[in-house]
Amino acid sequence: MGREFIEIGDVPKGYESRVKQSLKFKTGKFVWRCRFTTALDPSTITSENLYVESEFGSRMDTKFTYDDANMEIELEPLEPYAQDTDYFLHITTKVKSRGGQYLKEPIMIKFRL
Repeated sequence: MGREFIEIGDVPKGYESRVKQSLKFKTGKFVWRCRFTTALDPSTITSENLYVESEFGSRMDTKFTYDDANMEIELEPLEPYAQDTDYFLHITTKVKSRGGQYLKEPIMIKFRL
C-alpha cells in the first residue's frame, strides 16, 4: 500500500517554511505547485528551467501550467513516481520575472514517495 504523503527530505535554507504539503498521495503523480512573489515571463517556464529528476539522474516527463493571476506554476508528472526512490525538484536561475529579473539562486527540493 502506498504512502499517503511524500516525504520531503531536503529544502534550501530559508525556504523551510514555504514548502508545505496538503495533498494526499493517491496516484503516484504528486503535483508540485510553486508560487512566486511576482509575475513570471511565461517563456522561461520550460522543462530546462523547472524539472523533476530521480536519484538516478533521469528527468521525468512533466506538464507545466502557469496561473498568471496567482503567480503559480503547476508541475505535473506524466508518469508515476516510483516508491522508495529519491526525487529532486529543480528550479533554475533561468526562471525570469515579467520585469526581467532572474531567480537569484537555484532551488532544489529533495523528496521521496
